[in-house]
Parts: sequence; C-alpha cells; structure tokens
Amino acid sequence: MSTGSAAPKPGDPGVRTGRAAGPGRGGPRFGRPSPGGRLFHDGAPGGRLFRLAARWVRRPLLPAVRLWRRNIQLRVVAGTLFMSLGVVLLLGVVVFVQVRNGLLDAKERAAQSQAAGGFSAAQDRAATTPTGPGQQDGVRAGASVNWRSTLVEQLASGGQSAFNVVALSLDTGDTASRGARASGEVDPTRSIPADLRQHVAASSDTFQKFSRIHYTNGRDSEPGLVIGKRLTDAEGDQYELYYLFPLTQEEDSLALVKGTLATAGLFVVVLLGAIAWMMVRQVVTPVRMAAGVAERLSAGRLQERMKVTGEDDIARLGEAFNKMAQNLQHKIQQLEDLSRMQRRFVSDVSHELRTPLTTVRMAADVIHEARSDFDPVTARSAELLGDQLDRFESLLSDLLEISRFDAGAAALEAEPIDLRQVVRRVIGGAEPLAERKGTRIVVVGDEQPVVAEADARRVERVLRNLVVNAVEHGEGRDVVVKLAAAGGAVAVAVRDYGVGLKPGEAARVFNRFWRADPARARTTGGTGLGLSIAVEDARLHGGWLQAWGEPGGGSQFRLTLPRTADEPLRGSPIPLEPDDSRRNREQAAAGRAQESARVAAVPAQTARERSPLPVPPRLPEPPRATVDPAALPGSGARVVARAVPRGDGGGGPDAGTHTYTEEDMEREDGTRGG
Repeated sequence: MSTGSAAPKPGDPGVRTGRAAGPGRGGPRFGRPSPGGRLFHDGAPGGRLFRLAARWVRRPLLPAVRLWRRNIQLRVVAGTLFMSLGVVLLLGVVVFVQVRNGLLDAKERAAQSQAAGGFSAAQDRAATTPTGPGQQDGVRAGASVNWRSTLVEQLASGGQSAFNVVALSLDTGDTASRGARASGEVDPTRSIPADLRQHVAASSDTFQKFSRIHYTNGRDSEPGLVIGKRLTDAEGDQYELYYLFPLTQEEDSLALVKGTLATAGLFVVVLLGAIAWMMVRQVVTPVRMAAGVAERLSAGRLQERMKVTGEDDIARLGEAFNKMAQNLQHKIQQLEDLSRMQRRFVSDVSHELRTPLTTVRMAADVIHEARSDFDPVTARSAELLGDQLDRFESLLSDLLEISRFDAGAAALEAEPIDLRQVVRRVIGGAEPLAERKGTRIVVVGDEQPVVAEADARRVERVLRNLVVNAVEHGEGRDVVVKLAAAGGAVAVAVRDYGVGLKPGEAARVFNRFWRADPARARTTGGTGLGLSIAVEDARLHGGWLQAWGEPGGGSQFRLTLPRTADEPLRGSPIPLEPDDSRRNREQAAAGRAQESARVAAVPAQTARERSPLPVPPRLPEPPRATVDPAALPGSGARVVARAVPRGDGGGGPDAGTHTYTEEDMEREDGTRGG
C-alpha cells in the first residue's frame, strides 16, 4: 500500500515557525553594548540603576549561595536529584515514544485491513449491480445517488463507531447527483485533506494520512486516520471512497501512559533524593565530627578524640585521626616540657649569675679606679673589663626579660600616656650618641597630643631600641621620628637613611641575636636581644612592630598601638613604606614626566586663537603596587625587593601625618601582628 504525504502523528512535537531577523530583532534587548564590554557607562544613570538592581537581586541569594558552598551534603543530593531527573525524563520519553509507536502501528494495520475489505466489497457490489440501458438520465442519476447512500450505510454499519465511511465524486460540481455521502454526521469537506484527495484522484492506489475528523453536529473534532481509494460505481462513474478511523482510544491510552510515567518518575526522583540524603549523611556526619574535633584541637583541647564505630573506611579514618591527635599531643607535651626546662634553666642561670657578677663588678671597679697606677696595657685592660661587664649586665637583664616573656609572666601596667613625652625622653637619652655620630634627630607630628593606654616603661624601651639602632646604622644622616594618631590607633615611626635592609632581612630583623652584618662592630654595646624584646612588648600591648627597608635607601620601623587597651587594631595612621622611598620617588618622577609630555603635546596658540577652554583634568594616580611581604610570623616585617615605577608624588621626611584606612593597611602590609 503506497502512502501519500502524511501529517504528524498524535504526540509528535510540532514545528514552531521562526521569525526572520530584521531591524529590531535578534540584537541586544537593551541596545548595543559599549566598546568596553559594559552595557552602561559608569557615569550614566542606567549604569547606576543596573548596579542597584543587580545588588537588589543578589542580596537575597547570598544566604543560599553561602549554604551551597558550605554544605557538601546539599550539593551531592542536589546533583543526584538533577541527574536522576534527567535519567527519568529520558527514560519516560523513550517509553512514551515506544508505546505511542506501538499503538499507532497496531491501529494502522487494523485500519488498513478493514479499509481493504471495504474497498473490495464496494467494488464487488458495483460489479454485480445491474443497470437498464433504456433508463433516462434523471432516473439513472437517482439510482446512482441511492446506490452510493446505500453503500455508505452498509459499509459503515459494520464499524459500530469504530470508523466512518465517506463517498465523494471526482468532480467538484454541486449537483445533487454528485453530492457527498458520509456516515456518522462526519463533515467530509473539512475531514478529508485536500492533498489526500489529489493523490486519490491521480492514482488508483490506496493512500492514507493522519488528520483530524470534524463533525456537523457540533461534536468536538478528534484525531484520526483517513484511508482513501478511487473506485467505480455501478454506472461506471469513478468516485472516491474514504474510511475514517478515530484515534480517541489510542489518545486516551497515551494520556494514561503519560500520567503513569510522570507519577512514577516523580516518585522515583524523590525516593532517589531521600536515598542519596541518607547515604551521604553516613559519610558527611563523620567528616563533620572530624572537623569539629580538629577545631577543638586547634583551640588547645588536645584531649579531644573522634568516636569510632565499625571497621569501614570511615572508621579507619577516625582511628588514624585519633592516633595523629595522640601523637601531636605527645609531641606538644614534650616540646612544652622542653621549653619549660629551657626557660627555667635560663632563669636559674640568670639568677645564679647575679652573685658572681656582683663580686666581679666590685673587683673590676676597684681595678678600674686604680688604673692610673698601672702601665698603659694593664690600664686599657681594666677599661675593657669594665665595658664588657656593663654589656654582660645588660645581656643578663635582657635574658631575664626574655625568660619572663617565654614563661608568660610579663605583666602590662597600662595607663594613659602622651607618646610625645616618651619620645622626648628617648631622644634626650640618645643625643650623646647622635652627636658622636654626627646625626640629627628630627621629630614630626608632635603638634597634637598622641595619647594611648600603654605601659610607659615598655614603650620607652621599644622606642629607645629603635632610635639607637637608627642612629647606629644611619651613617651620620638624619633620623626622622614621626608620630600620628587616627581612629583607634596611634603610631610612632623611626626612619633612617643608612645602609637599609636587603631583601629578606626584614623577616629576620626581630630574631634573637640576629645581625645584618656579622662583621659589623656594636659601637653601642648592644646585646642582640633589643628588637626581640621590643616586638614582645608590642605584642603585649596588642600592637604591631613592623619593619621596612631597601638596600642603600635606609629603613623604617613602625610601632602601632591601640588607643585603648584590649582594642583590636584595624590599621595604622602611618604607612609602613615611607613616601620618600626609592620606588615612590621613581613613580613620582614618572608621573611628572607623563604630565610634562601631555602638556608639551598641546600646540601653542596665539592670543587671538586662544579661547576660554576648561582646564584638563590631572592624570589619575595609579594604584600603589603591593609589596611582597617577607615577614617573620607575628612581626609584620617587610622589605622592598625592587623598585617599581609609580605615578604619584612622594613627600620628604617632613611630610605630614597620613591617615590610613583598613583597606590601605591590607594593601600596604603583608602581615599583621606585633
């Protein structure tokens, strides 16, 4: 059986007609984007509205995004649900298509068999019906009409609403003798597709097509299969005979299958989600317990252990975690015992050395007072003995102080003090050394009070170490002491222009007994513990002691303290890198060169050609380059490794106080801590 052009089967997805891309179609909805890749310019009102709308939409989504990022169980279950949903949809589509094709194929075979039998019966009846040769045309036409009506009724009587029969003439005349005959109140004009009629009229083969069956009694149309063939009636005239098979039962069966698949798929997805939740919970719960135990271990509760049940991989992980915690506790206990023994040994030795040192001091004083009676070599030895005893006493005092810090016995006696007075006392004590070195000490920012709650003795000791070190390493150049206060912090910076610090040295400058140049003599008799004690004093205040330096460009040490005791620091009012550093000077020079080049590019104009033009805006300052930190843990020290051109201007050592925000501190300092 040959087939003509078939219509889509019930359940096939239809084809959506597209729209041609023309003016106003297919482009951006809100206009063409800007060359920079942004929809609106920063200064445009639309840009602000767009950012506000994006912020308003993003704000309620932040909790959900945070929960998604932090909850691995939610991500695993959600992923399982989405993949299960995809699998169920794919399986449902495959099953639905298979069921639909099976039902339609069975219906098509039955319809073809029924229609073939009807066409054969109609042809046999036309061959056995006698016609009189002497009948007039009117009588012959009436007989033809009665014959077709009777044929349609007889053929449709065996269907019992399973199919309907339609008989049509080949020509399109409106005469009664050529009228259409249909059973079941079927509308033959709308139910029989025109292209199917063309195929039937052009050939004697059988053609079929899926279409919709319409009725004349107001009944709703329904999908169906139309099979037609061209036949010859009893008068020898050709006509078209069609069988129309409704597909209502098949459509109901497909709807039932679709509903069953949807219900079963939803139930399977929910069930898979619950199963995934329970299975993932068995894995995630021990991991969360391990995370909680690890947090408590990091907080110092070394006796915490995981609860281990079973013999699976999670249980082995718990056992390994407990063994690791036990070994860590044992090692930490050993280290604490060793550290306690070392601190006690240093303390005991320091105390025990007091008595022989006092005796030696008394004998050395007697020898020193009588050195005029000795020969020059013995007199010089007496002087060296006194100097080394002074240094030994300082070293012993520093060792006792370090032992107190290590033992946690250092106490802070904080009270409101004005750092300007402390700085004056420190400078007064360092003046003799500065005069011998030919160094001038300059104080900047002492016009306003700089008050903070601190221990005056410890702060003075810190500043004395910084100022004395700056004078000793300043190579006879000026030493600048800058004071500033802003927000909840006060700061004192000591700047020298000596040899500076090499890359990596700022990270070790606070180490005990560390020296930048081991061959360099200590002209001031230092012990090598001054900066170590200073950084511990800063930590005791809850402040920072940080260092910056560049080779040949000097160094700067900055002490930052909170205004109120126990108040956390959020920034420092003085930048760690000074404005007159080599990098800042080069960037300032580059900025001035760019400005000069831009001004030189403007052509000269005569007085007549000149017009009152607006002054061109200054070039924006490029962002400060972040300096790579090379800091000792907790010291916040840093050293500049290389100079990077910069476009902003730099001030000299007498520049005024610069207030830094928290963002400035995060950009300036590699680490925080005092």
